[in-house]
Amino acid sequence: MRVAIIGASELGVRTAIRLLDRNHEVVIAENDREVINELSEDLACSFLHGDGSRPGILEELGPQQTDLLLCLTDEDLVNILAAVTGRSLGFQRVVTKIENAEYREVCTKLNLGTTIVPNETISRYLADMAEGQDILELSTILKGEARFFSFVISDDEAGKRVPQLELPSRARAICLYRGDELLLIDGEEKLKKDDELVILTDRSHIRELRERWEPRSAGEAGRSGEDA
Repeated sequence: MRVAIIGASELGVRTAIRLLDRNHEVVIAENDREVINELSEDLACSFLHGDGSRPGILEELGPQQTDLLLCLTDEDLVNILAAVTGRSLGFQRVVTKIENAEYREVCTKLNLGTTIVPNETISRYLADMAEGQDILELSTILKGEARFFSFVISDDEAGKRVPQLELPSRARAICLYRGDELLLIDGEEKLKKDDELVILTDRSHIRELRERWEPRSAGEAGRSGEDA
C-alpha cells in the first residue's frame, strides 16, 4: 500500500514509522527543508519539499498511485484545504486531522472522508476511565473478517429506511449518529440528510461499500491495518 502524508508533525512521523514497520510505501510532503533533512537520516521513506495543500505538490504525490492520503499537519485549515484539493485531484481515500471539533461539520459537508479529532477521542476515553467503565479496543471486538464502515446520508437517501438502501448480504446497519445523538437501528427509522450510518460488515464487502458511497464515507475500522 502506498500512503502519502501531508505534514511531518509528531503524528505524521509516528504514523509513517508504523506504516514503514508494516512494509508499506510512504511519502511525506513537508514545507520545512530542515525538518526533511533531519528526518531523512532516520526514516526510510520518500520526502517531497513543499506545501502539501497546494495542487502542484499534491499532483506530484501521485493521486492515482496513492492508496491513502493522510492530512496530518498541526494546522486544521491546512489539513482541510489539503483534503479538499486532494479530493478534487483524485485521491480516493483521504483522512483529515482536526484539533478544533467545530470544523467537523465543515468536513462532513465537504465530503472529505474520514475526519479524526484526537483530543476529543482521548478526552472521551479518559472520562470513561474515570467512571470506571471497561475500555475495549476495536481490535478486541472485531475478530476475523468483521469490519465497521460508516457513511453520510445524502439528499437522495434522506427519507428512506435502512432496508431500502439494499446493503450487501453480509452487511448490517447497527446505529446512526444524528449530530451527537446515537440512535440504534430498528428498521423503521427514516434516515435524514447528514446522518452518519454505521454498518457492521464482512471485509469482502468493504470495496463495494467504498465504491458506492465514496467520497461520502466517514471511515472503516477493523482488526487488520489493511483492507481488501
